[in-house]
Amino acid sequence: MLPQDKLDLILRRHDEISARLAGAPEAAVYVALSRELAGLEEVVRAIREFRTQAQEVAGLEAMLADPATDAEMRGLAEEELREAEGRLAALERDLQLALLPKDAADEKSAILEIRAGTGGDEAALFAGDLFRMYQRYAETKGWRVEILSASEGTAGGYKEIIAEVEGRGVFARLKFESGTHRVQRVPDTETQGRIHTSAATVAVLPEAEEVDVDINEADLKIDTMRAQGAGGQHVNKTESAIRITHIPTNTIIFVQDERSQHKNRARAMALLRARIYDMERQKLDAERAADRRSQVGSGDRSERIRTYNFPQGRLTDHRINLTLYKLDKVMTGEALDEVIDALVTHHQAQLLAASEG
Repeated sequence: MLPQDKLDLILRRHDEISARLAGAPEAAVYVALSRELAGLEEVVRAIREFRTQAQEVAGLEAMLADPATDAEMRGLAEEELREAEGRLAALERDLQLALLPKDAADEKSAILEIRAGTGGDEAALFAGDLFRMYQRYAETKGWRVEILSASEGTAGGYKEIIAEVEGRGVFARLKFESGTHRVQRVPDTETQGRIHTSAATVAVLPEAEEVDVDINEADLKIDTMRAQGAGGQHVNKTESAIRITHIPTNTIIFVQDERSQHKNRARAMALLRARIYDMERQKLDAERAADRRSQVGSGDRSERIRTYNFPQGRLTDHRINLTLYKLDKVMTGEALDEVIDALVTHHQAQLLAASEG
C-alpha cells in the first residue's frame, strides 16, 4: 500500500517550491529550487494520475454498492471497473518506480573510458569496435561524443580511448556498461579459422561539475611538456601537453590531443573531477551495504559482464542471463537499448524488492 502521508508531503513541497520560484528569489536559490522542482515533476504527475484513477475506481464501486443502480447500468459499471482497476494497478507500479531513490548522477553527461585487455592486437580492435558501438548509440540519442584522449593499437583500434559523452541522462543509460567485455571471434589474421577470445574493459564515470567536487589548486602538481606523436616525433613545437597530478589521491591525468595548452588543461581538469567524483561515489556505495546489494553486478570493473560471440551472432549479459541473437544490430548501436532496458528493469525490480522488504 502506498504511504498517502508521504505522497501529501511531496505534493506540498512541489507547491511550496512553485510559490517560491514565482517570488523571483536570488539566482543561486532559483537554480537550486528549479533543480529540485524538475526532480519532483515525474513523481507529482504520477501521484496525480494515480489519485484521479483511484477516485474513478471508488466512484464505480459506490455505484455498484448502491441498490438503486439498475441491471443495465450495473453491467456497464462492472465492465468499466475491471478496466479501471487494471489502469490503477499499472499507475500504482509507475508511482512506485517514480518514488524509488534517484541516483543524483543519472541526469549527467559521462566520461567513457575503454581499454584493451588480454588479447593483444585483437583486444585493441575490439576496444575500437566497442567505442564505435557507443558512438553510434549516442547518435541515435542525439548525444555529442568528443574524444578526450586516445592511444591507437598497432593493428588498428585502441589500446585506450577516453571520450566525453554529452547529453541529458547519459549516465543513467550507460552506467551499467562498466566492467569487462569479452569477445569471441576469428581474427582476420587467423589462417586456421580458430576462434580467439580477448577482452576490453569499460568504465563509465558521471561527469562532475565544479559544484560537485571541490578541488584545491594547492593539491595539484601541473606539468607542461611537448606533445609526442607516433614513433616519438614531436606533434608540435609548443609545450601543449598537460599532466596534472592530484596529490591527495595520487590521481594522474595526461592530455595532449589539442594544440592549445588551455584546452588540454580544461580537458584534464574535467577528467580529474570525474575521477575524484567517481571515487567519492564508490566510497559511498561501499559504505551503503544495502545499496551495494541492489546494484546490477558488483560495479567492480574487473567483473566480466558481457560476452560478444561473433561466429554465433550472440550477445550474452551474464549479470541478468540475457541472450540476444542480434549481435550485428547491437554493434551498430541499434539494439543496444534492448540490453540497457533489461538492465534498468532488473535494477528497478531489485530496488522495489529492497524497499518492500
